[in-house]
Amino acid sequence: MAQPWNTIASVATDEGALELRQRGERDFLIMIGPQVLMNSLANRSETVLGQLGCGLLQECENPRVLVGGLGMGFTLKAVLDSLPATAQVVVAELNPTVVEWCRGPLAALTGHAVDDPRVTVEIGDVAHRIRRSAVNGGEARFDAIILDLYRGPHAKTHHSDDPLYGSRAIENMRAALKPCGVVAVWGEQYDESFDKRLRSAGFTVTTDRPGRGGLRHVVFAGQLKPSKKTGKHAS
Repeated sequence: MAQPWNTIASVATDEGALELRQRGERDFLIMIGPQVLMNSLANRSETVLGQLGCGLLQECENPRVLVGGLGMGFTLKAVLDSLPATAQVVVAELNPTVVEWCRGPLAALTGHAVDDPRVTVEIGDVAHRIRRSAVNGGEARFDAIILDLYRGPHAKTHHSDDPLYGSRAIENMRAALKPCGVVAVWGEQYDESFDKRLRSAGFTVTTDRPGRGGLRHVVFAGQLKPSKKTGKHAS
C-alpha cells in the first residue's frame, strides 16, 4: 500500500496554494492548487534541458547562463554539472518560498545546487530579466538562456506579445544572448509554431523528448547561427 502524501509546507499565491508534499525520504511533489508542477522521481526532461542548454558552450571559458525557474533544482544541477568552475549562473525565480525549499527539505536531492558559489538567485520575472539584459547589452548578455517554467510554449502562446514565447519575447532572448548563444526551453508537449518562431529569429533548432513510452515532455534547444565574419563563438 502506497504511503500517503504529507503537506510539509504551503504558501498562498494568486493561482492557489503552492504546496510541498512528501512521502518517504526522497519522494516530493510541488503542487499549485490541484496541479502537480514537479515530481522528484520524474525529472528526466529537466536534466536533459540543462544538459542540452549548456552542452553547446564547450568553447566558452567563462560561460554566463540564465536559468528561468528553479523548481526542485534538477535543471540547475544539470546546468552546473555541465559547466566549468569559472561559470556564472543567474537563476530568476518568482517565488522566494521555492528558493527556501531548495535550500531546506529539497537540498539533498541536488547536492545543494542552489548554494553553489557559481549561482546567484534573483527573485523576479525571468521575462523582465531577459529584457533588461537585451537593453543593456554588452557584458549583461548571456551565453545561454534556459527556461524551465511550469507552463511551456503551447497553442495559446503564438501571439507576438506573449511575454515568454511570442515572437517579441524571442527577439528579446536573441538580443540578450552573445553571438552563437543558446536558448533551451522545456515544454509539456511539442509546439510546432514555437519551433518555427525560433527558426525565424535565426536559431538552429533541435528537439528532444527524453524517456520511453507514456507522456514525454519536450526540450527545445536553439543556437544562434554563427557570424559569417568569424564563424566562432565570442564570449
